[in-house]
Amino acid sequence: MDKKDLFKLFDNITQDSKPKNEATFNRHDKVLIIDGLNLFLRNFAVLNYVNQDGIHVGGLGGFLRSLGFLINQNSPTSVYIVFDGVGSSINRKNLLPEYKSGRNVSRMTNHNTFEDIDEEQDSKVNQIARLIHYLKCLPVNLISIDKVEADDIIAYLSSYMSTKYSSKCIIVSADKDFLQIVDDNITVYSPMIKEYYTPNKVKEKFGLPAKNFILYKTLMGDNSDKVEGVQGLGPKKLFKLFPELATKTMTLEEIFEISASKYKDNIIYSRVVFEEQKIRNNYKIMDLGNPLMDADEKLYVETIIEQPIEKIKSSEFIKLYNEDGLGHVLKNPDYWIRDTFRILNSFK
Repeated sequence: MDKKDLFKLFDNITQDSKPKNEATFNRHDKVLIIDGLNLFLRNFAVLNYVNQDGIHVGGLGGFLRSLGFLINQNSPTSVYIVFDGVGSSINRKNLLPEYKSGRNVSRMTNHNTFEDIDEEQDSKVNQIARLIHYLKCLPVNLISIDKVEADDIIAYLSSYMSTKYSSKCIIVSADKDFLQIVDDNITVYSPMIKEYYTPNKVKEKFGLPAKNFILYKTLMGDNSDKVEGVQGLGPKKLFKLFPELATKTMTLEEIFEISASKYKDNIIYSRVVFEEQKIRNNYKIMDLGNPLMDADEKLYVETIIEQPIEKIKSSEFIKLYNEDGLGHVLKNPDYWIRDTFRILNSFK
């Protein structure tokens, strides 16, 4: 074999060793969008991880493990992790003062690591702050905007990317509010029930098109967010009174028109008419098709999308990992970083 043939062989080996998706995908093709606080709190509440100093690290360690699992499971070309901004509920509280009232008044954990709710709250805040340092060592995008909820950012981010880049977006959250924006390009994955919500899955589970899910939530209300629905209205009665919800995409105005024309037939119809303003407020609070963001906030999200991805900082990550005593969380953190995240730096 002469030198020319040998060099040709080396070239072929090099080309074959490149990951297939390096040549096939760009970084906007398949986007994983994670509801950061939602995923953190789930791990914090469930995992009683304690390091050698007796410090709870369940939220921190569990989040990192979940992040690795989600990336390996979905093989995204880019990852966005979105957190609520400071004062994020203020816009919705202006519409509904009781919005999310009563949250954080009871303990999340059912183990005895914390003596009281104050100690639990301090640990929660400290672990979230520490988590941000870890995530800045990885090739993922972090987004948080003061006075804007993560839900709004995620909704705008996924809609913008699916429209501009034809991105396939996977939103990771247990929050069902996101089901209203599910379409052919946007899927919601619930880590609690390990299920992907596509348009067909939403129809199968809730009996209506995904675009009508906003009307479903508006009329039924949301106890977790302290948003009251129409009194006496349950899922069965909803479809009995508004059967059109199951068969075609509807608007809020059509709900009011139907109710006005039949207000003598059932008390629910009359309540919808009488409580029109409250229902409109409910709709605006829950409508992720029109996220509560101004032009500058949307532009900020668009700017982050265009920024180059950060390089992996393995040594900084390992230093944090050792300082926090997370040795039992990841068996081989150096390999975990390379195996899970290196591919994200290859997409352009």
